[in-house]
Amino acid sequence: MWSSLASFILRYRVAVLIFLGLFTAFMGYHATNVKMIYKFVGLLPEDDSVFVEYMNFIDEFSEDGNVLVIGVNDSTLYELDNFQAWYRLGEKLKTVSVPLDTVIDGEAVTLAELTVDSVFSMAYCYDMVKDTAEKKFYFKKLLEGAPKVQADVDSLRKRISNLPFYEGLLFKKESNATLMMVSVNAEIFNSERRGNSMVEMLAMISTFTEETGIQPHLSGLPIIRTEMTRKVKKELGFILGLAAFVTALLLFLFFRNIRVVLICMLVVGVGVIWSLGTISLFNYRITMLMALIPPLMIVIGVPNCIYLLNKYHAEYKKHGNKMRSLTRVIEKMGNATFMTNMTTALGFGAFIFTHSSILREFGVIASINIIAVFVISILTIPSIFSFLPAPKRKHVRHLDRKWLFVVVNFLVKMVQDRRKLVYVISVLILGTSLYGMSKVKTTGSIVGDLPSDDIIIKDLEWFEENFSGVMPFEIIIDAKRSGQILKAKNLKKIEELQELLASYPQFSRSLSIVDASKFARQAYYNGNPERYALIRSNEESRIGPYLKGDYKTNGVETMFLDSAKKRTRISSYMANVGTDQMDILMQDLRPKIDSIFPAEKYHVTITGHSVVFLEGTKYMVNNLLVSLALAVLVIAGIMSLLFRSMRMVLISLVPNMMPLIFTAGIMGYFGIPLKPSTILVFSVAFGISVDDTIHFLAKYRQELKVLRWNIKQSVVLAVKETGTSMMYTSIVLFFGFSVFAASEFDGTKALGILVSVTLLMAMFTNLVLLPSLLLSLERSLTTKAFSEPFLEIIDEEEDIELKELEVQKGLFNREDDEN
Repeated sequence: MWSSLASFILRYRVAVLIFLGLFTAFMGYHATNVKMIYKFVGLLPEDDSVFVEYMNFIDEFSEDGNVLVIGVNDSTLYELDNFQAWYRLGEKLKTVSVPLDTVIDGEAVTLAELTVDSVFSMAYCYDMVKDTAEKKFYFKKLLEGAPKVQADVDSLRKRISNLPFYEGLLFKKESNATLMMVSVNAEIFNSERRGNSMVEMLAMISTFTEETGIQPHLSGLPIIRTEMTRKVKKELGFILGLAAFVTALLLFLFFRNIRVVLICMLVVGVGVIWSLGTISLFNYRITMLMALIPPLMIVIGVPNCIYLLNKYHAEYKKHGNKMRSLTRVIEKMGNATFMTNMTTALGFGAFIFTHSSILREFGVIASINIIAVFVISILTIPSIFSFLPAPKRKHVRHLDRKWLFVVVNFLVKMVQDRRKLVYVISVLILGTSLYGMSKVKTTGSIVGDLPSDDIIIKDLEWFEENFSGVMPFEIIIDAKRSGQILKAKNLKKIEELQELLASYPQFSRSLSIVDASKFARQAYYNGNPERYALIRSNEESRIGPYLKGDYKTNGVETMFLDSAKKRTRISSYMANVGTDQMDILMQDLRPKIDSIFPAEKYHVTITGHSVVFLEGTKYMVNNLLVSLALAVLVIAGIMSLLFRSMRMVLISLVPNMMPLIFTAGIMGYFGIPLKPSTILVFSVAFGISVDDTIHFLAKYRQELKVLRWNIKQSVVLAVKETGTSMMYTSIVLFFGFSVFAASEFDGTKALGILVSVTLLMAMFTNLVLLPSLLLSLERSLTTKAFSEPFLEIIDEEEDIELKELEVQKGLFNREDDEN
């Protein structure tokens, strides 16, 4: 098959290159249409009970993650000029809009659709007032316009301080901290239609700062989503460029040939275009996880180029025939490189079988494009080099690097003479790693991947310090019968639950229908703050008629109650806690809630963006562990087909599992938590590191046949002849993944460092531990079945013996004369 493919590629190389060019142009066109994600990606499957409950909550009430919170703690805010600027800021924010294309009277017109639904602050809040003539309550603005004199500001501040409804919600009595809450249109903000809305809003806030000298703090899911998306978009180009630069530099250091570097970068560049085009064709969006794929195509694609070019140069050095060398590159390297790319793709493809959409999409795109990069490599490199001049002596000099032979010979000595030391070191590393692994914790939060000094984190800490947090938290109480939730006994239970939440420092001031009822009682008694309490049974006949007027049309009831008055919500915000803290919090809180609302009479649901995200994080981590186990099983199955020896497969897993345990140990010792971004390390690294094992065992099996079952000599030659390429590719992979350490996201940074360390460790275990095990166990492992595989794989250095690497006399004589 590979001989026929080699003949086809080289015979029709012009057509092959034209096809690649046209298809790349096609993918490039679609790559220009790739879109960013503008909302937090659902980590839970759509049929998960937590996700279903959250979607029911949104349908019944409204989305909870659509409030931009602006916070200030400065006494000068209440000076006339500054408070006027605060008022103007609210007015400006209300005007932010996006274009809306529609048809009116048969004509296409563009209208302006407001992005901001409402603004809520001390300058934009209401008092509830009693109308004795109409027997109803109505809401009255505390400010009908911007204050004109200082007395207006002082009067407003005094009146708000007598409205307990707003305490802890808009202001704190013990400080000058106050909030402006900007509700944005969720439908617009979760899509591309948002345009520059947030940029405009931030510009307005900057103008306020310039006018007053007051620097507000910003938080809430809209600004967090915007900043995360901006960082991902910015970082995609930066990491991509850095990966290209680092791998190009390494290629130049290896080959000392600009032409080789340019062709290799062309190969991976095409791979990057195809990956972005694939994302667009599948109608996926660029998430923090998906943004890793283009740089991964560079990091994974370059080793393909190294394998193919090493084979080309080695073949040419043997016989000096360029076309024969290129033919043998495809014949001898095609199958081996395909299988190693296949195992890497399977490592990523295991994510497809999880129930998380973000992981599934990542697995689909990554696995498809890893195979695509192989196709690009095997078609492009032989085709282009067939048109170029044959290599010169200096171009193949990299095959004779003395330092490589020194390192390889040291490894051979360790395998032959110091196996006990190898085992002692391996056991010590394993034991130490297992202990470190026991210290690993699972956690994750909405902004958990951002560095601690990021402005988003700093502002979030300000809100947690002053208002206990801004992450949405909701409790839904179902009384199971229509009209029951407003009964006096249930309102008292809701009040008790709110008092319970207030006892936890992780929760901000909560809001419910009880607070609206208390506000109404205060209004009935002419705004007396001492009357801010639940309506008593002996007051219902007097206050009740006022509640049946226009009061309910102001949206208060619909904000907290369903139409049947069977279900109600308690809304709060909470601190940015991780999954581990959230578990402890819920384990303590849930029994107390159940004691207030017994399960036989009530159904209580805890939901909100915070809960869904943190539950999704736990679900994702569990699924990733399953995907890792699946990847191990699938790749082990592939290896059993290749080598037809279950004992050999089991032993070969040892050098691939040990680096994973080592990395888990590092995570434990350095306090790196197990979360969605870091658990990717294990599946990714396993899928890549097992390539070295396949190359080594394939070469070992080949030497067994040539050397008539001389196990010791076969192992030694396998180490010597695979060591060079393993070191080349491991160095590229190490530095290639290390570029992710330049990321702004802690998770991506940890991913890059941990994968690099894992792959470096895997290189040594495959070149030292695996050969040592083969020599120690000898006949019990190397059976006849191993030497007769179901699938034939030829190593990248097949039939290149060390003695054959000698330059044939006269081959480069003319070139030497010319130089």
